[in-house]
Amino acid sequence: MKSLILGLIINLYGPPVFITELTHKDKQEGLRWEKVCLAVNSYHEAKNQSVAGQLAVMYVVLNRVEDDRYPNTICGVIKQGNKKSCAFSWYCDGKSDHISNSKLYADLYILATMVIDSTIPKIDITEGSTHYHADYVTPYWVDSLERMTQIDTHIFYRWN
Repeated sequence: MKSLILGLIINLYGPPVFITELTHKDKQEGLRWEKVCLAVNSYHEAKNQSVAGQLAVMYVVLNRVEDDRYPNTICGVIKQGNKKSCAFSWYCDGKSDHISNSKLYADLYILATMVIDSTIPKIDITEGSTHYHADYVTPYWVDSLERMTQIDTHIFYRWN
């Protein structure tokens, strides 16, 4: 059944796009690139989480896009910072960003497409969160934000 649904979604949206497949024109058009950025970020930040956890990570990015304290694009939010300090650890950890599970990435690309294109209802299960961290770390900023929820191994926060 899941493969049937995936097939129907691919017929509607086309096959998933990998970063290496994007052309200069795609990058200029922007929207396709935004979907890739959102899918890649969710892959690296939440590949071991449930679909709810993966969706929650996507909503943190989208909530930041809507917040004036952050860049106003998905890719801008994800790439914010520098190689020593950034919002999403995978982006500046110095490790390979290779996507080894193409099936999971394809699912995340489809989910990102559905979220960005608003083909699924917007239900922000993070309640407006702009931050999260794994439950085994305690970042310096936790006391300055309001804890909203925990989904899988991520704890979500928003500005007071």
